Amino acid sequence: MKRWIKPAISLFIIFIMTLSLAACGKKGTETIRIAEVTRSLFYAPQYVALTEGFFEEEGLNVQLTTVWGGDRVMTSLISDGSDIGLVGSETSIYVYARGASDPIINFAQLTQTDGTFLVSRHHVDNFTWEQLKGSTFLGQRKGGMPQMVGEFVLKKHGINPQTDLNLLQNIDFANIPSAFASGTGDYVQLFEPQASIFEKEGRGHIVASFGTESGHVPYTTFMAKQSYMEQNEEVIEKFTRAIYKAQQWVENASSKEIAKSIHPFFEDSDLDILEMAIDRYKSQGSFATDPILDEDEWNNLQEIMDEAGELPREVQHSELVNTSIAEKVMD
Repeated sequence: MKRWIKPAISLFIIFIMTLSLAACGKKGTETIRIAEVTRSLFYAPQYVALTEGFFEEEGLNVQLTTVWGGDRVMTSLISDGSDIGLVGSETSIYVYARGASDPIINFAQLTQTDGTFLVSRHHVDNFTWEQLKGSTFLGQRKGGMPQMVGEFVLKKHGINPQTDLNLLQNIDFANIPSAFASGTGDYVQLFEPQASIFEKEGRGHIVASFGTESGHVPYTTFMAKQSYMEQNEEVIEKFTRAIYKAQQWVENASSKEIAKSIHPFFEDSDLDILEMAIDRYKSQGSFATDPILDEDEWNNLQEIMDEAGELPREVQHSELVNTSIAEKVMD
């Protein structure tokens, strides 16, 4: 009977090794640290890439951290606290204009419109932008994309933000909803799902979309230091491919399916609110359907920045945008 012991042990060892190898194949072989500027429904394709396993399919272990602020995303990238940042493209221009020796490169676009909505404290019949004149407008922080797009749209409708209304910009991004809820402002510029939550609770009424008014712009993109991209070409390619898969999934899925998929990232929000908010974003084409940041969008971004007096210098598309990776994964 002893003669069977060694073969049995050998077979058992081979079986365990096979299981271990199979398990290793399922785990991410490369770890990528992402710093997102905020937690937002606006970034639905990113969360879909996580929940639907698209990163895992590419052999990536993604660690996502919310750092709350574009300046903090840039600090995290520059100091190697993260590998990839998800933030507005304007931040890469700010860093580049200060003479960065290792510029931050935009390589995959996630959203292609502004993501904010104009919310009125009171119900407004037949809203026109003219009605904002003389009101108190609770805007976003100076220098950020929401604020710049907000002012761009106001000027487009013949409203001078500095003289035609009382513009408030001294409230931190995270505290804007609570400030409006407590009685500050006649109008406020809000992201989803907060805009829909206020509407459902009767605290406000969505009267217009800044995304619809401002047109296509690289509002939120994935970016990394040039040196990191050069040293990790394959990783960046896998990451971009996963994002593209998620973008296609979101494009073809219903708002209800998307809401269910990303609900783990928004557990405090009701599914019906998520679905309503996602439907708004889908209907106005906010989610980019592919990761390419084209030149027209880049120029529109700089026009908005220039109009707001925040463009430090004009930067060519080729200087801070790399579309070759996106083009490759789409092929």
